[in-house]
Amino acid sequence: MITVPAQFVEWQSRSGGTAARAWAESLPAEVDRLLARWELTADDAEPLHGGLSLVVLVHRGARPLALKLSRPADADDEALGLLAWHGRGVVDLVAYDRAAGALLLERLDHTRTLQALPIWPAAEVAGRLVRTLAVPAPPGLRSLREVAAGMADALPRRQRALADPIPHAWLDAARRHADELGPTGEQVLIHADLHYGNVLAATRQPWLAVDPRVLLGTPEYCVPELMWTRADDLTSDTDVRHLLDLLAETGGLDVDAARGWTVARCVDYWLWGLARGLTIDPARCERILAALAR
Repeated sequence: MITVPAQFVEWQSRSGGTAARAWAESLPAEVDRLLARWELTADDAEPLHGGLSLVVLVHRGARPLALKLSRPADADDEALGLLAWHGRGVVDLVAYDRAAGALLLERLDHTRTLQALPIWPAAEVAGRLVRTLAVPAPPGLRSLREVAAGMADALPRRQRALADPIPHAWLDAARRHADELGPTGEQVLIHADLHYGNVLAATRQPWLAVDPRVLLGTPEYCVPELMWTRADDLTSDTDVRHLLDLLAETGGLDVDAARGWTVARCVDYWLWGLARGLTIDPARCERILAALAR
Protein backbone atom coordinates (compact mmCIF):
# COMPACT_ATOMS: atom_id res chain seq x y z
CA MET A 1 0.00 0.00 0.00
CA ILE A 2 1.32 3.45 -0.91
CA THR A 3 2.01 6.18 1.61
CA VAL A 4 0.51 9.57 0.74
CA PRO A 5 3.07 12.34 1.41
CA ALA A 6 2.11 14.33 4.51
CA GLN A 7 2.61 17.61 2.62
CA PHE A 8 -0.01 16.58 0.05
CA VAL A 9 -2.52 15.73 2.78
CA GLU A 10 -1.88 19.11 4.41
CA TRP A 11 -2.31 20.99 1.12
CA GLN A 12 -5.62 19.23 0.53
CA SER A 13 -6.78 20.11 4.02
CA ARG A 14 -5.91 23.78 3.53
CA SER A 15 -7.54 24.07 0.13
CA GLY A 16 -10.62 21.90 0.59
CA GLY A 17 -11.16 21.37 4.30
CA THR A 18 -12.09 18.11 5.97
CA ALA A 19 -13.66 16.57 2.84
CA ALA A 20 -10.48 17.07 0.80
CA ARG A 21 -8.33 15.76 3.64
CA ALA A 22 -10.51 12.66 3.89
CA TRP A 23 -10.15 12.16 0.13
CA ALA A 24 -6.34 12.37 0.35
CA GLU A 25 -6.26 9.93 3.25
CA SER A 26 -8.44 7.48 1.28
CA LEU A 27 -5.98 7.28 -1.62
CA PRO A 28 -3.92 4.26 -0.48
CA ALA A 29 -6.99 2.02 -0.57
CA GLU A 30 -8.15 3.59 -3.86
CA VAL A 31 -4.75 2.97 -5.45
CA ASP A 32 -4.85 -0.67 -4.38
CA ARG A 33 -8.28 -1.05 -6.00
CA LEU A 34 -7.07 0.55 -9.25
CA LEU A 35 -3.89 -1.54 -9.33
CA ALA A 36 -6.02 -4.67 -9.22
CA ARG A 37 -8.59 -3.40 -11.73
CA TRP A 38 -6.05 -2.29 -14.32
CA GLU A 39 -3.51 -5.08 -13.65
CA LEU A 40 -0.78 -2.72 -12.54
CA THR A 41 2.23 -3.00 -10.26
CA ALA A 42 3.33 0.04 -8.28
CA ASP A 43 6.99 1.00 -8.59
CA ASP A 44 9.10 1.17 -5.46
CA ALA A 45 9.11 4.96 -5.43
CA GLU A 46 7.40 7.65 -3.37
CA PRO A 47 4.33 9.09 -5.10
CA LEU A 48 4.79 12.40 -6.88
CA HIS A 49 2.43 15.29 -6.28
CA GLY A 50 1.61 18.92 -6.93
CA GLY A 51 -1.06 20.88 -5.16
CA LEU A 52 -4.03 19.09 -6.72
CA SER A 53 -3.01 15.59 -7.78
CA LEU A 54 -1.07 12.55 -6.67
CA VAL A 55 0.88 10.49 -9.22
CA VAL A 56 1.92 6.89 -8.59
CA LEU A 57 4.50 5.41 -10.96
CA VAL A 58 3.34 1.97 -12.09
CA HIS A 59 3.96 -0.78 -14.62
CA ARG A 60 1.62 -2.98 -16.64
CA GLY A 61 3.90 -5.85 -17.46
CA ALA A 62 7.00 -4.23 -18.96
CA ARG A 63 5.23 -0.99 -19.88
CA PRO A 64 5.85 1.97 -17.56
CA LEU A 65 2.76 4.09 -16.85
CA ALA A 66 1.66 6.80 -14.42
CA LEU A 67 -1.49 6.63 -12.29
CA LYS A 68 -2.76 10.15 -11.57
CA LEU A 69 -5.43 10.76 -8.94
CA SER A 70 -7.32 14.03 -8.53
CA ARG A 71 -10.55 14.93 -6.82
CA PRO A 72 -13.18 13.61 -9.27
CA ALA A 73 -14.58 17.02 -10.19
CA ASP A 74 -11.07 18.20 -11.13
CA ALA A 75 -10.30 15.17 -13.31
CA ASP A 76 -13.37 15.32 -15.55
CA ASP A 77 -12.33 18.19 -17.82
CA GLU A 78 -8.76 16.92 -18.04
CA ALA A 79 -10.00 13.55 -19.25
CA LEU A 80 -12.25 15.23 -21.83
CA GLY A 81 -9.29 17.18 -23.17
CA LEU A 82 -6.94 14.20 -23.24
CA LEU A 83 -9.51 12.13 -25.11
CA ALA A 84 -9.92 14.91 -27.70
CA TRP A 85 -6.16 15.35 -28.15
CA HIS A 86 -5.61 11.58 -28.35
CA GLY A 87 -1.91 11.97 -27.61
CA ARG A 88 -1.36 14.79 -30.09
CA GLY A 89 1.18 17.03 -28.37
CA VAL A 90 0.10 15.80 -24.96
CA VAL A 91 0.46 12.80 -22.66
CA ASP A 92 -1.69 9.90 -23.83
CA LEU A 93 -4.66 8.73 -21.76
CA VAL A 94 -4.65 4.94 -21.40
CA ALA A 95 -7.68 4.53 -19.10
CA TYR A 96 -9.99 6.65 -16.97
CA ASP A 97 -12.05 5.90 -13.85
CA ARG A 98 -14.42 8.83 -13.55
CA ALA A 99 -15.81 7.99 -10.12
CA ALA A 100 -12.31 7.82 -8.66
CA GLY A 101 -10.89 10.79 -10.56
CA ALA A 102 -8.14 8.43 -11.78
CA LEU A 103 -6.23 8.83 -15.03
CA LEU A 104 -3.90 6.10 -16.24
CA LEU A 105 -1.32 7.85 -18.42
CA GLU A 106 1.69 7.00 -20.52
CA ARG A 107 4.91 7.49 -18.55
CA LEU A 108 6.92 10.59 -19.39
CA ASP A 109 10.23 11.69 -17.86
CA HIS A 110 9.17 13.84 -14.90
CA THR A 111 12.83 14.68 -14.19
CA ARG A 112 13.22 16.60 -17.49
CA THR A 113 10.95 19.54 -18.24
CA LEU A 114 11.12 22.26 -20.85
CA GLN A 115 12.27 24.55 -18.04
CA ALA A 116 15.74 22.97 -18.42
CA LEU A 117 16.19 24.15 -22.03
CA PRO A 118 17.59 27.62 -22.75
CA ILE A 119 14.80 30.14 -23.14
CA TRP A 120 14.79 30.53 -26.92
CA PRO A 121 14.66 26.85 -27.95
CA ALA A 122 12.22 26.23 -25.11
CA ALA A 123 9.96 28.98 -26.41
CA GLU A 124 10.05 27.52 -29.93
CA VAL A 125 8.91 24.13 -28.59
CA ALA A 126 6.22 25.75 -26.44
CA GLY A 127 4.92 27.92 -29.27
CA ARG A 128 4.58 24.92 -31.56
CA LEU A 129 2.74 23.04 -28.80
CA VAL A 130 0.24 25.90 -28.44
CA ARG A 131 -0.66 25.43 -32.10
CA THR A 132 -0.59 21.61 -31.96
CA LEU A 133 -3.02 21.58 -29.04
CA ALA A 134 -5.50 23.94 -30.75
CA VAL A 135 -7.97 21.30 -31.96
CA PRO A 136 -11.78 21.09 -32.17
CA ALA A 137 -13.17 21.10 -28.65
CA PRO A 138 -15.49 18.48 -27.16
CA PRO A 139 -18.85 19.75 -25.90
CA GLY A 140 -19.36 20.80 -22.30
CA LEU A 141 -16.17 22.78 -21.63
CA ARG A 142 -16.07 26.10 -19.85
CA SER A 143 -15.50 28.90 -22.33
CA LEU A 144 -12.88 31.61 -22.36
CA ARG A 145 -15.71 34.07 -22.95
CA GLU A 146 -16.95 33.31 -19.39
CA VAL A 147 -13.45 33.51 -17.92
CA ALA A 148 -12.74 36.85 -19.60
CA ALA A 149 -16.05 38.38 -18.52
CA GLY A 150 -15.41 37.36 -14.93
CA MET A 151 -11.88 38.73 -15.08
CA ALA A 152 -12.92 42.12 -16.44
CA ASP A 153 -15.71 42.43 -13.88
CA ALA A 154 -13.59 41.46 -10.85
CA LEU A 155 -10.34 43.33 -11.52
CA PRO A 156 -11.40 46.73 -10.05
CA ARG A 157 -12.72 45.12 -6.86
CA ARG A 158 -9.57 43.03 -6.42
CA GLN A 159 -7.41 46.10 -7.08
CA ARG A 160 -9.23 48.11 -4.38
CA ALA A 161 -9.00 45.26 -1.88
CA LEU A 162 -5.20 45.38 -2.20
CA ALA A 163 -4.95 49.19 -1.94
CA ASP A 164 -4.44 49.83 -5.67
CA PRO A 165 -1.02 48.22 -6.27
CA ILE A 166 -1.21 48.29 -10.09
CA PRO A 167 -1.00 51.48 -12.17
CA HIS A 168 -4.52 52.35 -13.27
CA ALA A 169 -3.52 52.59 -16.94
CA TRP A 170 -2.45 48.93 -16.86
CA LEU A 171 -5.59 47.88 -15.00
CA ASP A 172 -7.79 49.70 -17.51
CA ALA A 173 -5.90 48.12 -20.40
CA ALA A 174 -6.30 44.67 -18.87
CA ARG A 175 -10.08 45.14 -18.54
CA ARG A 176 -10.34 46.43 -22.09
CA HIS A 177 -8.37 43.52 -23.53
CA ALA A 178 -10.40 40.95 -21.57
CA ASP A 179 -13.65 42.52 -22.77
CA GLU A 180 -12.55 42.72 -26.39
CA LEU A 181 -10.64 39.45 -26.73
CA GLY A 182 -12.85 37.13 -24.68
CA PRO A 183 -15.48 36.59 -27.40
CA THR A 184 -13.11 36.74 -30.40
CA GLY A 185 -10.59 34.55 -32.20
CA GLU A 186 -10.53 30.81 -32.84
CA GLN A 187 -12.79 28.80 -30.56
CA VAL A 188 -10.85 25.60 -30.04
CA LEU A 189 -9.66 23.33 -27.26
CA ILE A 190 -6.74 24.96 -25.42
CA HIS A 191 -4.39 24.01 -22.58
CA ALA A 192 -4.88 27.02 -20.31
CA ASP A 193 -2.06 26.13 -17.90
CA LEU A 194 0.72 25.60 -20.43
CA HIS A 195 4.07 26.58 -18.94
CA TYR A 196 7.55 25.16 -19.31
CA GLY A 197 7.24 22.95 -16.21
CA ASN A 198 4.13 21.35 -17.71
CA VAL A 199 6.03 20.06 -20.75
CA LEU A 200 7.97 16.85 -20.12
CA ALA A 201 10.53 14.91 -22.11
CA ALA A 202 9.08 11.82 -23.79
CA THR A 203 10.05 8.96 -26.08
CA ARG A 204 7.05 8.98 -28.45
CA GLN A 205 7.80 12.64 -29.20
CA PRO A 206 10.62 14.77 -27.79
CA TRP A 207 8.28 16.88 -25.62
CA LEU A 208 4.67 16.43 -24.51
CA ALA A 209 2.37 18.60 -22.42
CA VAL A 210 0.83 17.41 -19.14
CA ASP A 211 -1.67 18.65 -16.54
CA PRO A 212 -4.01 20.48 -18.89
CA ARG A 213 -6.56 22.97 -17.60
CA VAL A 214 -8.87 22.85 -20.57
CA LEU A 215 -10.96 25.67 -22.00
CA LEU A 216 -12.88 26.45 -25.15
CA GLY A 217 -11.15 29.55 -26.44
CA THR A 218 -8.40 31.11 -28.48
CA PRO A 219 -4.81 29.81 -28.36
CA GLU A 220 -3.37 33.31 -27.83
CA TYR A 221 -4.66 33.02 -24.25
CA CYS A 222 -1.86 30.48 -23.62
CA VAL A 223 0.98 32.93 -24.30
CA PRO A 224 1.15 34.96 -21.03
CA GLU A 225 2.12 32.04 -18.79
CA LEU A 226 4.97 31.27 -21.18
CA MET A 227 6.08 34.88 -20.69
CA TRP A 228 6.06 35.31 -16.92
CA THR A 229 7.38 31.84 -16.04
CA ARG A 230 10.66 32.60 -17.83
CA ALA A 231 10.83 36.32 -17.06
CA ASP A 232 14.01 35.82 -15.03
CA ASP A 233 15.79 34.57 -18.16
CA LEU A 234 15.07 37.79 -20.05
CA THR A 235 17.83 40.34 -19.66
CA SER A 236 16.20 43.33 -21.35
CA ASP A 237 12.90 44.77 -22.49
CA THR A 238 13.92 43.81 -26.01
CA ASP A 239 14.13 40.18 -24.85
CA VAL A 240 10.61 40.40 -23.43
CA ARG A 241 9.21 41.66 -26.71
CA HIS A 242 11.24 39.10 -28.69
CA LEU A 243 9.83 36.27 -26.57
CA LEU A 244 6.28 37.42 -27.31
CA ASP A 245 7.04 37.63 -31.04
CA LEU A 246 8.74 34.22 -31.05
CA LEU A 247 5.84 32.48 -29.31
CA ALA A 248 3.38 34.09 -31.72
CA GLU A 249 5.47 33.20 -34.78
CA THR A 250 6.11 29.56 -33.86
CA GLY A 251 2.50 29.09 -32.78
CA GLY A 252 0.99 30.76 -35.84
CA LEU A 253 -0.77 33.21 -33.51
CA ASP A 254 -2.10 36.74 -33.83
CA VAL A 255 0.64 38.75 -32.12
CA ASP A 256 -1.68 41.62 -31.18
CA ALA A 257 -4.11 39.23 -29.48
CA ALA A 258 -1.19 37.51 -27.75
CA ARG A 259 0.02 40.90 -26.49
CA GLY A 260 -3.48 41.83 -25.29
CA TRP A 261 -3.91 38.58 -23.41
CA THR A 262 -0.44 39.01 -21.89
CA VAL A 263 -1.45 42.40 -20.49
CA ALA A 264 -4.79 41.09 -19.19
CA ARG A 265 -3.44 37.93 -17.63
CA CYS A 266 -0.34 39.55 -16.14
CA VAL A 267 -2.55 42.05 -14.30
CA ASP A 268 -4.89 39.25 -13.22
CA TYR A 269 -2.02 37.04 -11.99
CA TRP A 270 -0.24 39.96 -10.31
CA LEU A 271 -3.34 40.60 -8.16
CA TRP A 272 -3.82 36.87 -7.54
CA GLY A 273 -0.24 36.56 -6.34
CA LEU A 274 -0.40 39.58 -4.04
CA ALA A 275 -3.62 38.31 -2.48
CA ARG A 276 -1.79 35.10 -1.56
CA GLY A 277 1.35 36.72 -0.24
CA LEU A 278 3.56 35.91 -3.22
CA THR A 279 6.45 38.23 -4.00
CA ILE A 280 8.39 36.84 -6.98
CA ASP A 281 5.57 36.24 -9.46
CA PRO A 282 3.95 39.69 -9.08
CA ALA A 283 7.36 41.25 -9.75
CA ARG A 284 7.71 39.10 -12.87
CA CYS A 285 4.32 40.26 -14.12
CA GLU A 286 5.29 43.88 -13.50
CA ARG A 287 8.49 43.32 -15.46
CA ILE A 288 6.59 41.92 -18.45
CA LEU A 289 4.02 44.71 -18.40
CA ALA A 290 6.65 47.43 -18.15
CA ALA A 291 8.52 46.05 -21.16
CA LEU A 292 5.37 45.80 -23.29
CA ALA A 293 4.31 49.33 -22.35
CA ARG A 294 7.45 50.81 -23.92
